[in-house]
Amino acid sequence: MGETYAGAGVDIDAKDRAVERIGKLAQSTLRPEVLSGVGFFGGLFELKEYTDSVLVSSIDQVGTKTKIANALNKHDTVGIDIVSHCVNDIFTCGAEPLFFLDYIGMGKMIPDKVEAIVQGLAQACREVGCALIGGETGEMAGLYATPDDYDLVGFVIGAVKKEKIITGRVVAVGDILIGLPSSGLHTNGYSLVRKIFGETRAALDTDYPELGRTLGEELLEPHRCYYNQLKPLLPFIKGMAHITGGGLIENVPRVLPQGIAAHFDSRTWTVPTIFDLIQQRGNVDRDEMYRVFNMGIGMVVVCSPEHVSRITEALPEAKVIGEVVKQTSEARVVIE
Repeated sequence: MGETYAGAGVDIDAKDRAVERIGKLAQSTLRPEVLSGVGFFGGLFELKEYTDSVLVSSIDQVGTKTKIANALNKHDTVGIDIVSHCVNDIFTCGAEPLFFLDYIGMGKMIPDKVEAIVQGLAQACREVGCALIGGETGEMAGLYATPDDYDLVGFVIGAVKKEKIITGRVVAVGDILIGLPSSGLHTNGYSLVRKIFGETRAALDTDYPELGRTLGEELLEPHRCYYNQLKPLLPFIKGMAHITGGGLIENVPRVLPQGIAAHFDSRTWTVPTIFDLIQQRGNVDRDEMYRVFNMGIGMVVVCSPEHVSRITEALPEAKVIGEVVKQTSEARVVIE
């Protein structure tokens, strides 16, 4: 008998089984505008109600959080992570998510693992009314460090009316910075965390009383999505910054006009215990912590002083954490 693709490490039958399961999950997310979904060569979405709108796109990946998922053999949350990450990104300009595509690259095709990943994708898409319109799975023997390793990438398309685009260009000195809490690390900083704690099952199963659960449970807490909470408040928002890689220091300036800066008072919010634990165990410098992690703030909203109470009353967990000031040095962000 001659060589086969399966013998070379690519199991087409396993992929077919995975795609069949994916199709059923994706079907649960579809909207009336979707003319074709998973299975066709391309996903079709009719833009019949989006005249005078601008399409907004974002692409990202879960990163090495998948190493934690692999170690614990728990894959039903990383799909939530990538949808939340991408939706938050496009929502910073006021966009409604329309449809989502994913890419899962694997060392070995395991249908159960793929199904668990897509369960998270579908759940998160349903929660924001976004259609999981298509995706791709690739089995690439020899490319990844181990057959169990995989990569998860997400791509979202949204739309926003031209006159309602939020860019931060109207942000001015005296505006207020409101922070919404994160649920933990979200999807950033895992390479540093793995270096500090390791990624063995024993390390991740270690129970930390200060966390109230195991390290692994804490690290797999899904990335929060702020779309449903903040959408009704868009008329009162002048700018939004999704706090991902780079933390407050690198993300907030992306929505600030030149010549102004953000001044944060770190005493106004409680930094989650996981970040204290990381800093202590790794002897990580404070400035490095704020450059790598979100430090408990997942989204920063900028508004005029007169709209603060409207936002904080609607979202009791939201806190005033700083203000917009005139830039007086090279620093665009100051955290005291």
